[in-house]
Amino acid sequence: MSRRRQNTSRLLPLLRSPLLGELMAWICLHPEMNYSLPELARRFKVSRSAIGKEADRLAEAGLVRSEWRGNLRLLRAEPANPLVRPLTEVLALTYGPIAVLADLLPAVPGLAEAYLYGSWAARYAGEPGPPPQEVDVLVVGDVDESDLAGAADAAEHQLGRPVNIYRVSSMEWRWPERDPFLMWVRASPAFALVGAPR
Repeated sequence: MSRRRQNTSRLLPLLRSPLLGELMAWICLHPEMNYSLPELARRFKVSRSAIGKEADRLAEAGLVRSEWRGNLRLLRAEPANPLVRPLTEVLALTYGPIAVLADLLPAVPGLAEAYLYGSWAARYAGEPGPPPQEVDVLVVGDVDESDLAGAADAAEHQLGRPVNIYRVSSMEWRWPERDPFLMWVRASPAFALVGAPR
């Protein structure tokens, strides 16, 4: 399974990099929150200096509010900027699945792992193609269907597109050769949301 962040953005080609898309989506889709640079660096598995450079550019453009609390720099979306609302809508359609599902799924009881796969993961991995029309998620674990349905509904509301969640047991995931679909998912580009390194 491919989990490596690509150098160019196929989800939103206007952006310089997928990191910028992930960072902006996370901040804009959680507008009530402040995030420290070390916290963001850990979340996206990059250096603090990489996050700091992006933060400087976003703050200069007035897209994020940057403030210091002691020696800790905090970022949050800048709601006064008229570009933030439409930009948030675009980010929800492109990089939103990472920000929304990585926030919702860890709270689902019994969930061990979760992966984005299908057309969204293919675009994220750099494969050319049309924008994804839906979001496909594979979850691993002993999860109640109603909990998954609730998470899918919440994600669909935030992302403005269908979210399809496919559940498999940990045993099925460990021995995918029994299921051609799981073999295909493992061989295809995928993005780890919960429980596995990106």
